[in-house]
Amino acid sequence: MPERTIYFDHAATTALDPRVLDTMLPYFTQEYGNPSSIYTLGRHAMQAIDRSREVVAEVLHCRPTEIAFVGGGSESDNLAIKGMAFAAQKKGKHLITSAVEHHAVLHTCQYLERFGFKTTYLPVDEYGCVDPEQVARSITDQTVLVSIMYANNEIGTIQPIAEIGRICRAKKVPFHVDAVQAAGSLPLDVTELNADLLSLSAHKFYGPKGTGILYVRQGMRILPQLQGGSQERGRRAGTENVAGIVGTAAALRMAYDELPYVVPRLRALRDQLLEGIVKIPRSRITGHPTNRLPNNASVAFECIEGESILLNLDLLGFAASTGSACTSGSVDPSHVLVALGLPPEWSHGSLRLTLGKNNTQDDVDAILAVLPGIIEKLRGLGL
Repeated sequence: MPERTIYFDHAATTALDPRVLDTMLPYFTQEYGNPSSIYTLGRHAMQAIDRSREVVAEVLHCRPTEIAFVGGGSESDNLAIKGMAFAAQKKGKHLITSAVEHHAVLHTCQYLERFGFKTTYLPVDEYGCVDPEQVARSITDQTVLVSIMYANNEIGTIQPIAEIGRICRAKKVPFHVDAVQAAGSLPLDVTELNADLLSLSAHKFYGPKGTGILYVRQGMRILPQLQGGSQERGRRAGTENVAGIVGTAAALRMAYDELPYVVPRLRALRDQLLEGIVKIPRSRITGHPTNRLPNNASVAFECIEGESILLNLDLLGFAASTGSACTSGSVDPSHVLVALGLPPEWSHGSLRLTLGKNNTQDDVDAILAVLPGIIEKLRGLGL
């Protein structure tokens, strides 16, 4: 077995930054109070949450009162979409999203369809880009929400969010942005993005799992999806995860303080990965060639199963991912790659390598040294 795993799956999750852990530890032990309690221990916990809210608001350039802490990216997407849809259903029951969204968005829209909502799933071009003009043409007087992701979790393509937001603002339709993959790589100024709601997940930027953020612009009416107490200004019932909230804010602050140094280095490593991989016969880049996340190298190989590539990489000590998902014993191509128009002989052979701040030049050299041999071997075996 390899001595260590060389990790190329930062789009799936990231390791908790030790500095973030240090900020969290007191709230597991000495400062364990319930923030709703009025005595000193409880007040200390609430003060920690208030400070964390201010930190997040600084990064997003919004008011602290517009920040709600939730249980992760999926919950944030659910609360944004369901909360807005149910609050506005007397006005209309039409939603707009894209065909390449994360399942936390797509499945939520499908859930709402059980309640009479109708969803327009916008197509994308060969690079996974949404056309803002299609958004404009799809909006009707029944539209209550548009939800478009900032950057795609599989192929890394960055959407024209600010332009889509301007269109929504002009037509007075609320605009939700799933920014889970963008956090730590792209600017999150909600004013410049023209976002009314924005979702984040801490474990994508070296924070703890099970914690997330939902920005809700002042004036947006949103119905809570958890019933109970009045925490988070009535938007999310339940005793707050104080340690997780503190860690989330610390991780976000660190990610944006380090962004000017980390992003250029990752972009250079990513470009080397892509340049090396496309030298392999019958390979291609998926997603936009340049307008993509700085750490995302997503590719496809003709007539090979992505899972076979992953298993061979794993045996050699590399962690990566594929756009395919094993369902009921059969391998189905990613809905994202299908939406790009990629034929089955290509969409089944997807590979996603996503870099993190601890990856090195040696890591890139190591995977480029073994990947061509793996592809050649699998082609010889018909896998």
